[in-house]
Amino acid sequence: PENRTVEFELDKLPYHEHGKPLSFLDIAMNFGIHLEHACGGNCACTTCHVVVKQGAEFLSEMEDDEADKLDMAADLQLGSRLGCQAHFVRDGEVVIEIPSWNRNYVSEGGGSINLGDAIPAAKR
Repeated sequence: PENRTVEFELDKLPYHEHGKPLSFLDIAMNFGIHLEHACGGNCACTTCHVVVKQGAEFLSEMEDDEADKLDMAADLQLGSRLGCQAHFVRDGEVVIEIPSWNRNYVSEGGGSINLGDAIPAAKR
């Protein structure tokens, strides 16, 4: 929702030790952009789920542990990646979207989500 653009040189960005170096999480932390990461960037949750809209060719290939974890992500899309795992491998323009919610929000201490009529009432 922020519609932010950041530019940086790959070899000049300091690493904040959250996620892989040059990951979306690492970049977000460098530029003060909020990206949830309940597990600290260790590929143990899906709170940093992002959707790559453009520029996937500039990113790392998805590894098995990321793919396995993404199977549990809400609103899984063709360009879905974990922000702590997907990282730049070469210079280029990448556009991502941060989904508005994910199913780990409550289970990882985020409070309650009102799903309204999404969950049917129990049968009596």
